[in-house]
Amino acid sequence: MNILFRGGRVFTPQGVLAEAVLVSGGVIAAVGPEAELARQAHETVDLDGGLLTPGFTDAHAHPVQAGLERAKCDLSEDFGLDAYVAKIADYAAKNRDKEWVDGGGWDMSAFPDGLPHRDQLGFLDRPAYLIQRDHHAAWVNARALERAGITADTPDPADGRIERDAAGVPTGVLHEGAMDLVGLLTPRPTAQDLQDALLEAQTYLFSLGITGWQDAIVGSYAGSEDQLPTYVAAARSGRLQARVVGALWWDRTRGLDQIGDLLERRASAGGLARFKATSVKIMQDGITENFTAATLEPYCRCGGTGLSYVDPDKLKEYVAELDSHGFQVHFHAIGERAVREALNSFEGTNPANRHHIAHLQIIEPTDVPRFAALGVTANLQPLWATHHAQMDELTLPFLGEPRSSWQYPFADLLAHGTRFCAGSDWPVSNADPLQGMHVAVNRTEPGSSVHAGYPTAQTPFLPGQRIDLATAMTAYTAGSAWINRSPAGAIEPGRPADLVVLDRDPFELAPGDIWTTRVRMTFVDGVPVYERP
Repeated sequence: MNILFRGGRVFTPQGVLAEAVLVSGGVIAAVGPEAELARQAHETVDLDGGLLTPGFTDAHAHPVQAGLERAKCDLSEDFGLDAYVAKIADYAAKNRDKEWVDGGGWDMSAFPDGLPHRDQLGFLDRPAYLIQRDHHAAWVNARALERAGITADTPDPADGRIERDAAGVPTGVLHEGAMDLVGLLTPRPTAQDLQDALLEAQTYLFSLGITGWQDAIVGSYAGSEDQLPTYVAAARSGRLQARVVGALWWDRTRGLDQIGDLLERRASAGGLARFKATSVKIMQDGITENFTAATLEPYCRCGGTGLSYVDPDKLKEYVAELDSHGFQVHFHAIGERAVREALNSFEGTNPANRHHIAHLQIIEPTDVPRFAALGVTANLQPLWATHHAQMDELTLPFLGEPRSSWQYPFADLLAHGTRFCAGSDWPVSNADPLQGMHVAVNRTEPGSSVHAGYPTAQTPFLPGQRIDLATAMTAYTAGSAWINRSPAGAIEPGRPADLVVLDRDPFELAPGDIWTTRVRMTFVDGVPVYERP
């Protein structure tokens, strides 16, 4: 069956140039003028003036976790204490049989100093564990603290912090590794729960045109379950249709002794068409808002320079060993010190392993050229590069200048020849690639964002770091597919027909309207996996 996509424009590696695409047997057969290709078509898909793009690949997401959270007390579509309390109370009333009230998605900027309090959950008749939107903290009530035995005498774990009042009493917020003190006590999802969560997430991502992703934590972290068996089972059964790479979790409490385990885990996924476990995720620091991002100079007002979760003196040895075994290394690095530590660890490694650093909130300017020089890809999460409450009220005051001006330097990285891929960190933030592209181009909040009405949301954030739409779209397509070694990612003959039909051509819109673009249809191997009602 030959399918002709016509009636709009096509985003190719050379830009928005072609007018038609012919697909045969699930593979792109030809790209060119409609008149030349129409004679070979058996079926036609009318683009109706929209744009045909390659399937998007999210280079940093947590779909299984997102699927689980969507089935729990999901606060991600709400904002503010009153809205959260109403949603939590409603969930608790509808789920009286559940021993815990658990879920997440709350925003730090909804609370003074970014900190909710245990007493705000005092109306609940059972323990509560609610993960912060960024997954770097949890909000718990007094019942949960009691269940975990956390008191004023409980020491902070080495990789986390228990928020306390002036008397040392825990207030109900657990940062980073301290989350496990309660999180590991919550009910564990079953294998079926995990499988259902993955398939729910896949369906949702298809609706956004995402046909592949890199799961940025495949292992056990902050109370989460190991998702490797979930992916392997879904791939073997054929239910996993997307092209996925799992980034195996680097246990920061261990050293080189875990290399053998990682090799076994990679081998257990060998031979699967839709899933590979060929990457290793190292989380080198936390986030700026709770002062756990690793910085070179102390934070303003509070002092301290954050946390390096893996000893920088050992990190280079660990990365070299992973590199020697052909693993790709996928770093989480937010603060400028963490970025530098990650770059230092890549010196002497093989660029063919396609190493990348995600988030990159702060990069000290002398480190910007090192990405291209070392062959390291910048994994962008563009949605965060705006003025919003968390940025203006919880980040800028504690970073100070000049560090505040070093944030998300996309244009500077591009000017030095850095390769880009892009992702969302979903469910930390919106998974829609088109919303991310809007921010990359405009450095303002999309109109659909819950933060769109914030007073400075439409003031460009460091506008000199904007990039053009073609560069942003390439990052979400060819760039992220390259990171995953996916055969998809571009519309050219011989590639799999992983394609997305957009309802309009964002290249013909005013830049401020890019966010209004929606996905009409998504195809994997030429087969429709989503069509908007």
